[in-house]
Amino acid sequence: MNENKEFKPYIPADKITPEFTVTSIIMGIILAVVFGAANAYLGLRVGMTVSASIPAAVISMGVIRVIMKKNSILESNMVQTIGSAGESLAAGAIFTMPALFLWAEEGLCDMPSLVEITLIALCGGILGVLFMVPLRNALIVKEHATLLYPEGTACAEVLLAGEEGGSNAATVFSGMGLAAVFKFLVDGIKVIPADVAAAFKSFKGEIGMEVYPALLGVGYIVGPQIASYMFVGSLVGWMVIIPLICLFGPDIWMYPAEEGVTIAQLYARGGAASIWSTYVKYIGAGAIATGGIISLIKSLPLIVTTFRDSMKSMKGGKSTGSARTDQDLPMGIILIGIVAMIFIIWIVPAIPVNLLGAAIIVVFGFFFATVSSRMVGLIGSSNNPVSGMAIATLLIATFAIKATGDTGITGMTGAIAIGSVICIVAAIAGDTSQDLKTGYLLGATPKKQQIGELIGVIASGLAIGGVLYLLNAAWGYGGAEVPAPQAGLMKMIVEGIMGGNLPWTLVFVGVFLAIGLEILRIPVMPFAIGLYLPIYLNATIMIGGVVRMLMDRRKNVDAKTKEEQATDGTLYCAGMIAGEGLVGILLALLAVGGLDLSLADKLNLGNIGGVILMVVMILCLLKFSLWKKKKA
Repeated sequence: MNENKEFKPYIPADKITPEFTVTSIIMGIILAVVFGAANAYLGLRVGMTVSASIPAAVISMGVIRVIMKKNSILESNMVQTIGSAGESLAAGAIFTMPALFLWAEEGLCDMPSLVEITLIALCGGILGVLFMVPLRNALIVKEHATLLYPEGTACAEVLLAGEEGGSNAATVFSGMGLAAVFKFLVDGIKVIPADVAAAFKSFKGEIGMEVYPALLGVGYIVGPQIASYMFVGSLVGWMVIIPLICLFGPDIWMYPAEEGVTIAQLYARGGAASIWSTYVKYIGAGAIATGGIISLIKSLPLIVTTFRDSMKSMKGGKSTGSARTDQDLPMGIILIGIVAMIFIIWIVPAIPVNLLGAAIIVVFGFFFATVSSRMVGLIGSSNNPVSGMAIATLLIATFAIKATGDTGITGMTGAIAIGSVICIVAAIAGDTSQDLKTGYLLGATPKKQQIGELIGVIASGLAIGGVLYLLNAAWGYGGAEVPAPQAGLMKMIVEGIMGGNLPWTLVFVGVFLAIGLEILRIPVMPFAIGLYLPIYLNATIMIGGVVRMLMDRRKNVDAKTKEEQATDGTLYCAGMIAGEGLVGILLALLAVGGLDLSLADKLNLGNIGGVILMVVMILCLLKFSLWKKKKA
């Protein structure tokens, strides 16, 4: 305790500076909706999202410091606190809720209403914040020296280096603007093809790349190692498994293909992509599910000790200080809020959850919120096994519902609703703890940050339903544009437990492939996601990873310069991801409205145009990282 008493935040507890202002609230809400929508689009395309905290922080610094000429670090922190909630809520929502749309398309149930989606998102998000608040003193204050919260600490460092805020914000905005132009060329006026592909007809394999800035940005951010695992997963699927299927069974029909349609006929219809979507994605799904469960099992000792230590720390852990930096939301309000959310989940007809489901949410929600809040402090948000927690909850909820005799579509939608709430709870609890760590280092007022987090959750929760509806109306989930990989997996798990007709042989091939990879100590999840998604998509992510690798391996460059250039590249790529996501939402609006801007019949630059655009995108990334001019 003594070392925590010696800790002095950047803004002293007895100093009052602007923090919870109209400016910070409005900017935070805008960024919560923007990054929430952009990350929803990204996650539905590639099965992963990126953190919005640092981009939101630099944008807020750019506006507050440079444009408004104000010097208020706590205002900028409030903006990123509110803004980052949108990304976390979107991540939780897109991993599960599109399954409801997929069932509706199959005619099994009605399309989920906006009210249902919004209430599930809001209840999960609010519970995630409220479950975490009582843990703040235990995790953030008492264990300040042991729980580092990597992303929260990094965000504080970015805010403290605020004198470069204008330059860094310009980098984010440049990424957004250029990515918007690139995306519009490819998917708006369509003068450049989205895919550059090379098919090997005799071999039956296929390789290529998608010409999208967000994918290049994701590859750069996750780095060469993760990008390479994803790409190898695609290589195994498209250059090993598909050719083998075509070699050994060209004249046979195999479920789940349409009855009577042989593998050779399938290939003739749509090439390697047709074989992949019919067979290989089930192998990938089995691998992803196994990877999620393995990550959870490996984390079990940490999860158990984490929960035990958190509960011990909470005993008498209520902050007794009256200082501004010790103030949390009152426990009475937190308990009322939790009871109200659970009551809404149980009683409101729009949410397909009964009393058993509400009880599961209370138990697992608090447990995984506690685990998530502590684990992100130890290993960071990117390594937090949220998908594994969601899969575990879904398995238990589905078995519990099935045990009551409800094996129909009502039971399946109820299981997905429970999984959705828990997934959002875990994601938001982790984000809240990272933000509160940032605030603790800077000297923010915890209560104001917690209110800000709730505002961000409400803003993005009200928007996420519209985003999900829009993307489904424009392209439909499960297709090339928005494959919704995680939600497809959750749907498959529920159907499998409830007795649906799954191609179990293919699923178990994926299961044992994942087990083999784990034995070889190869990370299962990135490989499995690569196997589950098209090779074109993962090849572009690999290109981004290679760019990052070449930058990191340069010789005769000092470590500080490399770090600064890598950070500039990360900010630019975060801007690219947001820019493409926003244009994707705009194009979805135009598609729903029936407006076609395509000029492909008049001007089509073909594969060479795609290659040239990819080179231009790489050069732009280098321009804003490697070749960025620093102010003297």
